[in-house]
This record gives sequence, C-alpha cells and structure tokens, in this order.
Amino acid sequence: MPFFAYKGRNARGELMEGVLEGADSGAVADQLFGTGVTPIQITLTNKSAAAAGNGLGLWERLTEKKVGSIDVQLFSRQLYTLLKSGVPIMRGLAGLQESATNKAFGRVVKDLRESLDSGRELSAAMRRHPDVFNNFYLSMVKVGEMTGRLEEVFLRLFDHLEFDRDMRNRVKSAVRYPTFVVIAMVIAMVVVNVFVIPQFAKVFATMHAELPLMTRILMASSRFMVDYWLLLAVMLAGVAAGVRAWVATPAGRYAWDKRKLQIPIAGKIIMKGTMARFARSFALSSKSGVPIVHALTVVAQTVDNAYLSARIEQMRDGVERGETILRTSVTAGVFTPMVLQMIAVGEESGSLDDLMDEIAQLYEREVDYELKTLSVQIEPILITFLGIMVLVLALGIFLPIWDLGSAAMKR
Repeated sequence: MPFFAYKGRNARGELMEGVLEGADSGAVADQLFGTGVTPIQITLTNKSAAAAGNGLGLWERLTEKKVGSIDVQLFSRQLYTLLKSGVPIMRGLAGLQESATNKAFGRVVKDLRESLDSGRELSAAMRRHPDVFNNFYLSMVKVGEMTGRLEEVFLRLFDHLEFDRDMRNRVKSAVRYPTFVVIAMVIAMVVVNVFVIPQFAKVFATMHAELPLMTRILMASSRFMVDYWLLLAVMLAGVAAGVRAWVATPAGRYAWDKRKLQIPIAGKIIMKGTMARFARSFALSSKSGVPIVHALTVVAQTVDNAYLSARIEQMRDGVERGETILRTSVTAGVFTPMVLQMIAVGEESGSLDDLMDEIAQLYEREVDYELKTLSVQIEPILITFLGIMVLVLALGIFLPIWDLGSAAMKR
C-alpha cells in the first residue's frame, strides 16, 4: 500500500505530523479520526514511516542520543502497566510517545502506533526497527500476541532486560580497575623508553665501557621506538584493523569467542555470565509457551558468543532428532555436572522452566562471587608484571652505574 504524509491537530490543538500507510487518502483520514486527530493535509509520499522519522540534519543525527537498552526496558514495563490496567494499546502508545524523553525512541513509538493504525500486528511493527528490538524480543512479543498474554510477556521481558543490563554493568565495573592499571603500565613503559632511557644512554656513552646485556637490550628497544615510532603506530593500527576484520567474519568470530572462554580468570566469568543469560532466556521462552525447538533457536540468537550459540544450536538439532534435553546438554559440553543433574530432574518432573530459572540464579551467584573476588585474583598478576618491569629497568639502567661506582671506589 502507498504511504501518505499527513498534518493534523489533536484534541488539544497541537500540530501532529507523520506518515501513514493506507489504501487511499480517505482510509488514512479514517485512521487519523480514529485516533483523535483531525487531518489538515494528506499528501502521497514515497517515504515510509521509518524513513520519514530519519529526516534530520547531519548535526542532529550526530548529537542525538541513541536508543539504549534502558529505553526498551522502561518501554516494556510501561506497556505492561498500561495493558494490565485495561488501557487500549493505541492510547497507551500515544501517551508513551508524548512522554518519551528520548526523541529517537519517541519516533520509534510513533512509528509503532502508525503501523498499528495501518493494520499491522505489534510484533510486525517492531520488526521494522531491528536496531531497537532484537530477535528474542520480537519472538516473545509474537508469542504474547498468539497466546493472548501480551502484558505478562512484557513484564517478563522487563525482568529479563534488567537482569541482562545488570550483568553487563557489573562486568564492566569489575574490569575497570585492572584496565586502568594495564593502561598506566603501558603509558609508563612508553615514557621510560622515549624520555628516560635516552638520557641514560648519553651518560653511558661517556663511560666507554662494555655495558651489560640487559642495558644494551633496553637501549636498543628505546632507540627503535624513538626512531621508528610512526612505523610502530602504523603497524599497531594495521594489526588492530586486521584483527577487527577477521573477528567480523563468521569463522573469526567463532574462533575468537571460543578463545575468550579460555582466558585465565576472565574466561570463566564470560562463560558463566553467558550461560546465565541462556538459562534465563530459555526459562522465559518456556514459561511463555514457546515450543522447545523454537525456544532454543531464539535463545541461540540472544547469546552474544558465537561458540556457545553454536553449541545451543547443536542442542536444538538434537531435540529435533528426538533426543532429550539432557542428552543434548551433555553432548554440548558447556554445562557443569550440577547443572546437568538439575536439567535431568527438571525434564523428568516436567518443570524444566522452573529448574532453568534456578540454573540462571546459580550462575548469577557464581558470577557475582567471581566479580567480587576479581580484583583479588588479578592483583598478584599485576604485581608480578610490575615487579618484572621494575627489575628489568633496575638491571638495565642502574647496574652500569653501580659497576662504575664500584670501579671508582677500587681506584
């Protein structure tokens, strides 16, 4: 159907503009009257509702706040409250559009409302914004429409998004301290090589004596960094761009995500956090009435690790062949024996969704403990690296001075 750009005024006399899809201008006018908007002008346009919302200047697009997970999370909670209170979804969306503090998300809500006006389902309207609503969110909304439990689905989506955001924030806060320490160490090494060692090199040149091996190594590395810093910068940028391009490929992403799980200390946190997200998503899907095969397909798309996603898809293929969840979980090789035992009990008792919730809580507690003790686990490694760096500098810079002092005292 064609798109029509319209201008109209609502009950408060405010000017309303947008794009609607309809058979003709009369159908669009009927849609506007149905939402309490009196049309002033309706013209045929080639722009869709989503494209029309993007008609911003370059500066506005660069400075505008992007739609974040917190916006979608609050939107889910607000829709749950409105639907539970019996407010029609069209009126609820109109209110959310007017009260939206994020202009970009306000345009998304506006497009949802206009798509519903055009006769689309809510899940189909949300599918027009894949950068805002992911596949898991869309699948859950679709299930809510099919089962008539849309408000319950929005409440569970709110809880799921809150858990996911909390998990990510805790991981970021936990790695902030060691990241700053590592950056400070790198900066210190650059400063020493560029400014400190060259000054000592001038002093050593006046000695006319054979320097220790460590001193010669330090002076050679410093000289290389000072003389070829541009080449080093280009090489580092090239390596970073190459690694980024490689990780963007399916094979590279799979290999990198698998390697991340083997990183000391951080790997087990990533693993447990991802599995907690999987268990929570699977429990949510199962409780909402999603078939197991479809639930595993959707959940595999929410796991932000290609290796673990492939293992979940392997579980789905096993279930499609008639295997039990327990057997496919054992074959996947990513669950601990305790979790496998809980899966076995849940499958046998028919309460797999409840057991998956408990598995998610188990992983969450383990992640919480790992994050609390992360600094304690990392401190010995950082201290060791600092000690090695100080030892190398002491041997390389001060050993010749000590030797010179000893020779002077013997004279």
